[in-house]
This record gives sequence, C-alpha cells and structure tokens, in this order.
Amino acid sequence: MTRRVYQGLFLITLVVCTLLFVQEVKGSVTQLFPHVDKVAHFGIFFVLAFIMDKAFRVPFFVQVILLLLYGGAIEWMQDMLPYRQASFYDFLADAAGAASYFVIHYLWQKQRAKA
Repeated sequence: MTRRVYQGLFLITLVVCTLLFVQEVKGSVTQLFPHVDKVAHFGIFFVLAFIMDKAFRVPFFVQVILLLLYGGAIEWMQDMLPYRQASFYDFLADAAGAASYFVIHYLWQKQRAKA
C-alpha cells in the first residue's frame, strides 16, 4: 500500500478508536476476563503505531510522543465523561502497545539487515 493509503487508514482508525473510547461500556464486555480493557488499549495502540509508522516519515520517538499524547488525551476525555473513568494503567497499556510495536519493528529490521 502507498503512504497516502496508510495516512487515510490512520485517520479513519484514529476517528473510530476515539469514538470507541468515549462509548459507554456495558457489563458483559468487561466480564470476558479481568483487565480486558488493558488488553484492548495495548492492541489498539500497537495497531495505531504500526499504521502511523507506515503513514508518516517521522522519527520513531516523535511517533511515540504523539501516541502518548493521544493516550493521555483519551484518558483525560474519559475522565470528563460521567459514565467513564480515567485510568493510569490504561495509559500504561497504551504506552506498552506503542513501544512493543517499535521494539518488534526494530528487531525485525535488524534481523533483515543480517540476512
């Protein structure tokens, strides 16, 4: 895919994820297993990091900072909603998801360079 396609995909993903983060969560979703929300945050930010990396030519540390700012903004926004609450651990899951992508990407590139 081209960089422009990834940019569009990133924008769409960002909008959809933001809408999901402001939705009221029903009890059945949270009862799947303990901390399902942390796994969701991790996965969403892993995917966002992947798409962002493909969409924009900026250093990885800038991407991480932008994703952390987005994660912080999401938690702040959730704290403002009467049916949601902010969680520092959700923010940590966001950071871990983004960082995991970049670590795996770095290791993958390093391995490909050896071959």
